[in-house]
Order: sequence, then C-alpha cells, then structure tokens
Amino acid sequence: MNKQELRSTQTDDAQTCEVHCVTVGNLLAIAPKLLSMVKAQQMAELFGVLADPNRLRLLSALAASQELCVCDLAAALKMSESAVSHQLRLLRNMRLVSYRKAGRNVYYGLADSHIVDLYRSVAEHLDEVEV
Repeated sequence: MNKQELRSTQTDDAQTCEVHCVTVGNLLAIAPKLLSMVKAQQMAELFGVLADPNRLRLLSALAASQELCVCDLAAALKMSESAVSHQLRLLRNMRLVSYRKAGRNVYYGLADSHIVDLYRSVAEHLDEVEV
C-alpha cells in the first residue's frame, strides 16, 4: 500500500484528516488491543460511579486511612451517616470498597491496591496539569 500524504486541518481544536487512508498493518496491530464492548461497558459503569464528588471524597478518605467506620466518614465529609452509607453501597456494588462488621460498627476500606493506584494516578495527573 502506498503511503499517502496527509494534510490536517484545525476544526474546533481537533485535528482531522482531509484524506482518509486505511493502513492494513495499523488495523491488524491495534485490533487485538481494542476493548471488547463488554469490557468497555463495565469500565464505563465503573467510571460513572466514580463521576461523583462525594464518592471521590469517600475514596480519598479511605486512601488516606486503612479503614474507617461509617460514622467517622460521615463526620470527616460533613455528610449524614445515611448519605455516606448510600454512597458506600454504590462503591461496594462496583467492588471498589470492602467492609467488615465489628459489633454494631461497619468499617470500610478500599477493596484492593488497584483502587488505590487508580485514585493516586488520577490525583497525580490532575496535579501535573494544574497551572
């Protein structure tokens, strides 16, 4: 396949090709690396749950501590225990947090190191791009 010269135009701050070319080698290289629709849907749902400031604040509190009970989380975030429990239930359903019961108290922590890594990576990224 001959290489075609591509000219780009600036449209709404996006680069687009004026000449459309398909390089079979590129397509064959990326095809196995593309997300499946099932995996893309699962990731979209996870990011949807993370797209709430209160849930992110809960994750930040849990990232700073090994585990916290609902009443401590509520006090730290200045939210009702009911509201915190509701948000934690959503996070638990997505397996982002885990919990353990001790008597009448329920203690929450981040589910695993992947969640901590994801949280810290996003926070670090935002710190880098702030001016």
